[in-house]
Amino acid sequence: MSRRAAALVDREKEDTVSHADLDAIAAPHALEPTDGPLLPEELGLAFRCHGLPLEALRDELTPAGLHYLVVHWDIPHVEPGRWTLSVGGNVRAPFELTLDEIRALPAETVPVTLECAGNGRGRMRPRPVSVPWLDEAVGTAAWTGVPLATVLERAGIGRGAREVVFRGADRGVQGGEDQVYARSLPVAETKRPEILLAYAMNGRPLEPQHGAPLRLVVPGWYGMASVKWLTSIEVVTEPFEGFQQAVAYRYQTGPDDPGERVERMRVRALMVPPGRPDFFSRRRYLDAGRITLEGRAWSGSGAVERVEVAVDGRWADARLEPPLGDFAWRGWSFGWTATAGEHQLTCRATDAAGNVQPLESPWNYQGMGGNGAQRIAVTVR
Repeated sequence: MSRRAAALVDREKEDTVSHADLDAIAAPHALEPTDGPLLPEELGLAFRCHGLPLEALRDELTPAGLHYLVVHWDIPHVEPGRWTLSVGGNVRAPFELTLDEIRALPAETVPVTLECAGNGRGRMRPRPVSVPWLDEAVGTAAWTGVPLATVLERAGIGRGAREVVFRGADRGVQGGEDQVYARSLPVAETKRPEILLAYAMNGRPLEPQHGAPLRLVVPGWYGMASVKWLTSIEVVTEPFEGFQQAVAYRYQTGPDDPGERVERMRVRALMVPPGRPDFFSRRRYLDAGRITLEGRAWSGSGAVERVEVAVDGRWADARLEPPLGDFAWRGWSFGWTATAGEHQLTCRATDAAGNVQPLESPWNYQGMGGNGAQRIAVTVR
């Protein structure tokens, strides 16, 4: 553990945290990765950012209250009746839209699986310091809204445009920088018809924590691209170098490595934990006999074409269900005759691009894109 991290862990000797420590915590992974205990600040982030209870994988569509949630700073207070979306920058005809005007435009509904880019971080060793996700930072909803391409076509993207920047109403400090949350997409990417300016989730208006009154939904990409509480869209002629683009959400080998941008979701399968759980350890208990294991699998690089399940290291193919949609997870099931004793269950997926889910998450400095295979310990009685 780094000296700074050790100092933060030893709370009994401190009544207050210094501004330098707060600045370190505010920066992404300014504290060195550690094998030590969770910091109080990490626990605070874990309470603010909740994951999907894995038993909810049984549902094709995740209820809003069970869908994973990341809130970087505070949930902004936005009054829908006074809210507007501005569209400008390098466009022929800048304009603003009210929520009623957006709702009046032709809409689409698309089932989309969203996953936090930091999912799996808590299992990496040494552990990158941030939200300590295990496997649960995922969810699938039917999002309703206006295709982004429709709005950009009305604005008319100007010559020389490189990227489109999306800014939210949420504001805070990170890396010593006072900022609103902002991300960009390449212009070519914004022409995809399935990218939505969404105002409804599973047939109901967006809830405040999920980005009301309007958010971006970018199918196939990790969730950081789907900017919530959207307030502006700006077409720019130079690459966007905002903090959440240039510093955060990078695959880095170390603090001095500029790394590569995090973009599409890596292939992944998850299993509904079978049987009954122990309260503290979450170890599973079930009765001997024939049972059906089930779960979901997804990828941002093409449809899932194979799911395998291992019982005590012996792999076999699962049965795939029809896809829920081009950008949503796919159900799978596997029959197992459970025999008395201790067992370990594992699953992994393969997508149409030939990507095979690894058994262990590839380590990186910020703890991004972790897709190591899930392991579940079970006791069969």
